[in-house]
Amino acid sequence: MSIRKRLSPEQSRTAALGAARELLIELGPQAVTLKAVAGRIGRTHANLLHHFGSASGLQKALSEHLAETICATIGEAVLAQRSGQGSARQIVDLTFDAFDKEGAGALASWMLLSGNEDALDPIVEAVHDLVDRLGPGKESIESMRRTTLALVLMALGDSQLGAVMANALDLPRGSARDTAEAMLTHAAVEAGIA
Repeated sequence: MSIRKRLSPEQSRTAALGAARELLIELGPQAVTLKAVAGRIGRTHANLLHHFGSASGLQKALSEHLAETICATIGEAVLAQRSGQGSARQIVDLTFDAFDKEGAGALASWMLLSGNEDALDPIVEAVHDLVDRLGPGKESIESMRRTTLALVLMALGDSQLGAVMANALDLPRGSARDTAEAMLTHAAVEAGIA
């Protein structure tokens, strides 16, 4: 007979999201199931149903968790660049890594393919809130929005097809990142930041 440590609802939810993130990174979005997450944290399927309602609820919560943590980190990098202490490449690498190494691109694709499109809302809202919160530095809000759109789409596309396309075009794997960095650098020069 095993004795489980009693967790508060918030601790249980946090543990579940941490386990879901680990499963996403290790095994892909198809592995993020209530059963797998429950097994990883030593809880029951019913416990996770109570917190998330369903597998799609878990995926939406994971999407929100990823969006919040990733956007906070990227926001810090943007502010560092604006103050002259960061670089365009740091912003690019954080964004591309979020979609690739952190699994956000695979999760977004999985949710779209499984018909769970509303689970993408937290990602879209977090990016929108980040742009609003940062506001334009010296650049216009439209310029900032266009640059953000291009960067997010490049990172998402790279997470899905980057290696294959770079190989097919006889380019180094980091070519899309290099292009994104050049785009951000150009935008900073245009805005008088760099």
